[in-house]
Amino acid sequence: MKKNILIIPGDGIGQEVTTWGKQVLQHIANLYGHEFTFDEAIMGHTAIEATGNPLPDETLAKAKAADAILFGAIGHAKYDNDPSAKVRPEQGLLKIRKELGLYANLRPILLFDELLDASSLKPEVLKGTDILFFRELTGDVYFGEKKRNEDNTFASDLMNYHRYEVERIARKAFDAARTRGKKLCSVDKANVLETSRLWREVVQELAKEYTDVETEHMFIDNAAMQLVKNPKKFDVVLTANLFGDILTDEASQIAGSMGMLASASIGDGTGFFEPIHGSAHDIAGQNKANPLASILSAALMLDIAFGLQEEAKAVTNAVAETLKAGWRTGDIANAETASENILGTEEMGAKVLEYLKKN
Repeated sequence: MKKNILIIPGDGIGQEVTTWGKQVLQHIANLYGHEFTFDEAIMGHTAIEATGNPLPDETLAKAKAADAILFGAIGHAKYDNDPSAKVRPEQGLLKIRKELGLYANLRPILLFDELLDASSLKPEVLKGTDILFFRELTGDVYFGEKKRNEDNTFASDLMNYHRYEVERIARKAFDAARTRGKKLCSVDKANVLETSRLWREVVQELAKEYTDVETEHMFIDNAAMQLVKNPKKFDVVLTANLFGDILTDEASQIAGSMGMLASASIGDGTGFFEPIHGSAHDIAGQNKANPLASILSAALMLDIAFGLQEEAKAVTNAVAETLKAGWRTGDIANAETASENILGTEEMGAKVLEYLKKN
C-alpha cells in the first residue's frame, strides 16, 4: 500500500512525540511491505512565529494533498494569559478542521490493565472500561459569532447547530455502536439549551433506523458524574463540541494520563490523527513527554484511514507489551515503579519499537 502522510509536529512537546509516531509508521511499513512517504509542515505558535499565520497556506495545501495527517500539539503559555491576542495558535487547529471538513472527533478510552493503579479512580471501578467518544467538531459555541461591547462590560458567544451537522455525526456514532456493544449514549443539555433540544430530536429520529442499538439520552452534568462513578456503563458516547471537549479530558484520567490517549478527527476526506494532550511547554525539550498517545494515534491512522487492522493491532500490542514489561514514563509511574523503569520520551519510544513485530 502506498500512502502520503503529512506530519505536523505543532508546538511544545508535539515536536518530540510525533517523532515516535512517525518512526512507528515507518517500522510498520518496513514490516508489512507498505510504502509510506512523509512530508512535514508547521501550524500553531510555531507557524505564527515563522509567518504570522497559525495555519499557513502551504500547510493547508499539503494537508489537502495528504492521505492522512499525524499532528502533535498546539498552544503556548504566552497566549493563555493574554485574552486580547487577535492571532492565536488554536485558530490554526479550528481552521484546518473546518477546511478539511473534519466534523467527527473519535476518542477511544481504552484502559490497559497495567495502568489501573495510575488512575486516581479505584481499579475495581475502572477495570473493563472501553468507551468510544464521538465529539462533533465543526459547530457549537466554538464557531458561533463572538461579541464584546465597546466598554468591555459584556461578551457573548453564539451556540448554534444545523440539523445536518447533528445527523452526520450521529449516523457515524450509531454505525460504530453496531460494531461494538450496541449501546449509544447521547449527551446534551436539552432541559436548558435550544441547540440541545434540536440535538436530541435528531438523535431520537435517527434511532428509529437503528433499532438494534440501545439508545440513551443523558444530561451533560449527569454524564460527567457517571463517567467517574461507573465508566463501564458507557460504550459509544455521542456529544456536541463543547461537552465533548470537557468529557474527554475528564475521561483521560480513567486511562491514567492524557499521555495515553489518541484521537482521530474524520470527515469524508483526509483524516487527522493526534494525541489529546496539549503542548505542555513546561516540560517541552526535556525528554519527559509520554510518546504513547502519539504512537497510539499512528495505530488509529492505520486502522481508520488505511483500513490496516492487523498493522494497527501490532502497534497497540507493542504498547501493551512495553507496559507489561514494567516500562513507564513519569506521568504513568506510581510509588511502586522502580526508578530505573521510568523512561524519557526517546527511551520509551525506542522500547515500543523493540516490541513491535508482525502478528
